Amino acid sequence: MLSKQSILSKCYSTLLSDEASFAARLIEMKAFSTTAASASVEDDGIEIIQVYSHEISRKMLDTVKTRASSTVAASVVDAGTAPQTPSLKAAFTTTTSEDNSPTITES
Repeated sequence: MLSKQSILSKCYSTLLSDEASFAARLIEMKAFSTTAASASVEDDGIEIIQVYSHEISRKMLDTVKTRASSTVAASVVDAGTAPQTPSLKAAFTTTTSEDNSPTITES
């Protein structure tokens, strides 16, 4: 969904295949970690899937929005030069006040 034509790409453009693959792995790890942290014994499978799906959707949207705004900012700053592909690190850096899951960063 990040590297092919989709609803997201119509608004925010696509990512290169390698970049999309890297982003998808980070999104998956973050969604799994958030879901695991919020799951309780009383939750049934449907509630857990809903939390997981919500996290995946939210992080995908954050990723494409962050990349789109970074690309626009780079274009303005680097007027006359080709925009740099922004790092996906900004899309995955969260604070503990936002949620109780660990921060995922690039190595």
